[in-house]
Order: sequence, then structure tokens, then C-alpha cells
Amino acid sequence: MAAHRKPRPAFGAQAGRTAATLALAGAATATAFEGPAHADPRPTATQVRAQVDRLHREAETATEKYNGAKEKADTARARIDALRDEAARRTERVNAGRDALGATAAAQYRAGALSPVLQLALSSDPDRYLRGAALAERIGERQADTLAGLRGQRVAIDRLRAEADDRFRELRGHEAELRRQKAAVQDRLAAAEKLLARLTAAERAAYEAATRAREAGTAGSGPGAAGAGADRAGRTGGSARTAPAGAGAPTSRAARAVSYAYGAIGKPYVWGATGPSGYDCSGLAQAAWRAAGVSLPRTTYSQINAGQRISRAQLAPGDLVFFYPGVSHVGIYVGEGRMIHAPRTGSTVRLASIDDMPWAGATRVA
Repeated sequence: MAAHRKPRPAFGAQAGRTAATLALAGAATATAFEGPAHADPRPTATQVRAQVDRLHREAETATEKYNGAKEKADTARARIDALRDEAARRTERVNAGRDALGATAAAQYRAGALSPVLQLALSSDPDRYLRGAALAERIGERQADTLAGLRGQRVAIDRLRAEADDRFRELRGHEAELRRQKAAVQDRLAAAEKLLARLTAAERAAYEAATRAREAGTAGSGPGAAGAGADRAGRTGGSARTAPAGAGAPTSRAARAVSYAYGAIGKPYVWGATGPSGYDCSGLAQAAWRAAGVSLPRTTYSQINAGQRISRAQLAPGDLVFFYPGVSHVGIYVGEGRMIHAPRTGSTVRLASIDDMPWAGATRVA
């Protein structure tokens, strides 16, 4: 019987073939997961610029959301403080009234050992006692009124505290949104810087020069070219401005806002800042109009609705001009197709052409 069976392979040969098969499979798997054994191609300077511009726009959008959340958080915090102060004042009045009632009640208890009939009988001056009793009755009525008032104050205090608790929960939500938007800004800026770090020194210098030229409106002909010289003069303290700050403004307030904006030229862009040492775009608009006696909302998407909407053809110095589909950027129009704005992180407040960014609308504040 054994002669008809197929001989079984030796253990060593089988093991060798199995090991070889596993080795080949492992090599194929490693190749599949690791991919090509070469680095991604380095992006061109043009590609880097496009990606960095996109990241900066995303950062600016996140900045405006951060500003909005901060404004709401500040409002909620101020309301909480006001509610707590009012509750404290009312509590002091309640405590004072309660102490006064307690003292009166104690005095009445000490004087009330005898019944009113016996007090009248034993009084050496019945008429005086009766007058005092009538007065005590009136005092008792006033005490009842006081007690009712104190109860009403307690209800009001409870209501104030409940509202403060609601505002506190609202504040926590705004603070969480603040943290999210701050992280979004920082992430975009860090990604942009990482991309720029991949450029050579010459490419980085060329990129920065092109960015400055574009932000100053010197990349082409038209109104922006006129703004370039004024921008350079504004940043270096020269006098290349073609007109006095505020000239042609429709109101004295608009003229003051424009004058403030000129005075901010050269100060750094700082996201979330409203001056006086640095600004983001909506912070500059708010600060300029605050100097003119007008309170603007904090964010671009609120500022565009803070006045009368106007067309490009109606623009006059002091008007607010907005850009990008999400209304994420604002500048202060100063005439001749130019505006003063805070472009983005790494730049400074400067003059620029209003033709350099996608138009979103304009508003006349006052």
C-alpha cells in the first residue's frame, strides 16, 4: 500500500518555498504602500504664490469670524457684569430692608408682652397711648408694604441671576468659537510660511517684491500706478500725495476718517487689532471712523451694512470699499481710484488701487 502513495516533500524544501513566497509578497506590499521612491516635485514660484494667496485669503476670512466672535463675547461679558452689578445692588437693598424689619420686629416683640387692653389700662396717659397705637398700626401697614417690596426684589434678583447664567453659557460658546477661528488663522498662516520656505532666496525675494508691487497697485497702469508713489511716500515719510488727506470728502466726518487712515500708513497689519500700533482691515476702518465720532461694527460683513450702499460710480473719500465674494476685506476710499487698507499678515497699512481685488460693494457711512 505504501508504494502507491506520492512521496511527501521534505520539510526543509517546503519551508524554503514558503519563505520565498512570503518574501516576494512582502516586497510587493511594501512597494504598494510606500509608492514611488522619489520626493514630490518642488512647486514653482507661481504655484507657491497662488497657494499662499489662497491661504492668506482664508486666514483673513477666519480673522473676520474671529473678530465677530470676539465682539459677541465682549458684549456678553459686559452684559454679565452689568447683570451681576445690578443683582448686587438689589441684594444690598434687600438685606438693608430685611435688617430694618428684623429690628422693628424685635422691638415689637419686647414691647408686646402685655395685651393692648392691659397696656391701655395701665397707661398713665391713655390718650397718648391711643395716638401711639394708631401710629403703630400705620407703621405696620408700611412694614407690610416693605415686606411685599422685598419679596418683589427677590424675584427680580433671581431673574437677573438667571439671565446672567444664560449669558455666561452664551459667552462660553463665543469663547469656543474664538478659539476655533484663532486656530484657523494660525493654521493658514503657518501653512503659508511653510510653502514660502520651499522657495529659494531669490524666488522668495521676487515673490515679496511682486506682492508689494501688487498691493501698492503698481502691477499695471491705471489708478493704481498713481497710488504707488503715494504709497512709497506714505511709508517713508515723503510728500508724494496728490491731495491733502480728506480733500473731496462729502462730510467733515468722512474727511477726519480719511485723515486718520493716512496717519496709519506704514503701521503693521496685525490680525484682530484695532490700533493704534497695528490693524487688520476691518480694525482700521473701525478706528478711522471712531476718530470721526462714528461707531462702526467690528467685522467686514457687518460694516458693509453700516451705512448707505453705493455704486463704484458714486464713490467719494471716506466711503468703505469691500472685496471678495465673502466680503472678507475692506479699505477706506481716498479718491482717484485708491484706498487705504491693511492688506494681510506681513504687510503694512498702505495706499492701493481698488482694482487689485474682486469687487464686492461699497458703503457710505456718513
